[in-house]
Amino acid sequence: MVYKAPMFHLVWYILVGLIAGVIAKSVMHVHMLLIWTIVLGIIGGILGGAVTHLFVPPSSERFHPAGLLLSTLGAIVVLWACLKLGIRFPRLR
Repeated sequence: MVYKAPMFHLVWYILVGLIAGVIAKSVMHVHMLLIWTIVLGIIGGILGGAVTHLFVPPSSERFHPAGLLLSTLGAIVVLWACLKLGIRFPRLR
């Protein structure tokens, strides 16, 4: 029997990263390519997940209800830090 759960996790990370990245770049009024939007959302998800695990220990459930919310907040924080540090993302002209 073939175990395909890691592939579903990858698709889930990309989907949540895309949604969180789109919301974050809309809030911060930044234009960037789709790939950078996904990367921003994934990094925000890692940051949000780290904060979540500091306050709420992981359980046996795979889904955490604060996942998308904290991913979005993490992406906003990462995007704010990038703007303050002068890091610019490539975009279409």
